[in-house]
Amino acid sequence: MHTIQIAGTDTRFSCDAQDTILRAALRQGIAFPYECNVGSCGNCKFEVLEGPATSCWPEAPGLSEKDKQKNRMLGCQTRAMGDLQIKLRTSDKYRPVHPPQRTRAKLVAQHALTHDLSEFRFECDAPMRFEPGQYALVQMPGIAGARAYSMSNADSSRTLEFQVRRVPGGVGSAALFDLSLGSTVEIDGAYGMAYLRQDAPRDILCVGGGSGLAPMVSIARGAMASNTLASRQLHFVYGARMPQDVCGQDLLTVLPGWSERGHYQAVISGLPESEALPEHALRGFAHEAVDRLFGDQLAAMEIYFAGPPLMAQSLLKLLIDRKVPMDQVHFDQFY
Repeated sequence: MHTIQIAGTDTRFSCDAQDTILRAALRQGIAFPYECNVGSCGNCKFEVLEGPATSCWPEAPGLSEKDKQKNRMLGCQTRAMGDLQIKLRTSDKYRPVHPPQRTRAKLVAQHALTHDLSEFRFECDAPMRFEPGQYALVQMPGIAGARAYSMSNADSSRTLEFQVRRVPGGVGSAALFDLSLGSTVEIDGAYGMAYLRQDAPRDILCVGGGSGLAPMVSIARGAMASNTLASRQLHFVYGARMPQDVCGQDLLTVLPGWSERGHYQAVISGLPESEALPEHALRGFAHEAVDRLFGDQLAAMEIYFAGPPLMAQSLLKLLIDRKVPMDQVHFDQFY
């Protein structure tokens, strides 16, 4: 067990040999900045001032050559090899609602949602506390590095459900889809900042695409079950490339109160103009549909989104252009 000190503060935390510096800090309530947790975004950079440390993934895209020359490392990819002193600016917004924990889990069910998107249900050895919209890290046997998957259920329990798309050529998703029932994995969580804000007084907009369906379904489930959000309308926009990719509506219409205050809209971007759309679907990209449907109303909404990077970037630009206050916009960066 090693001790990590944040320079210029009285803050110290311990880190064992199996943990990364970021995750060890979060387990002990330290507000260590991060987003993706898998080496891509670079938001968990820190500087090593004293002591030995090693990188689990030296080629991680979140760290540049210039960063390396300045002795910067990624919290999510760094393990301490001894006591360390680091330079880091913490921020209270990253203080974990529930300190993450590790548990073994068994795959107990899998079923298809579309041709390439399936839901996986795991039973954990210990309950995992999380807020709707958060994610966990799943470490599968024989696969280097954990994969980040968002929960689609909304209740902290021993049961965790993930909705994952099989990515062509993706090593992680292929391993998950190939797991047999009864297989065990290690799950570490919960993580993420884009969780349901129970005290927000505004109507809710959820925008999802691909496996970004999972956290949006989790938020919708949490919001519809919440007494504090019982008077809020919830709008759910799902962006798909083709009609066979559309999903999620059947998961939402069964929620208590959905017929009174829930609204689902599918948007299809890849269907040629010469082909007819499915009933009630819109043509175009998700951000275009959001702008057409809500326009100036967006500034009065609590907005959550998850999906492919291009969708997320386009939607974020729209919200900035529409002058939506950024404290009403919630998403986690994945690449």
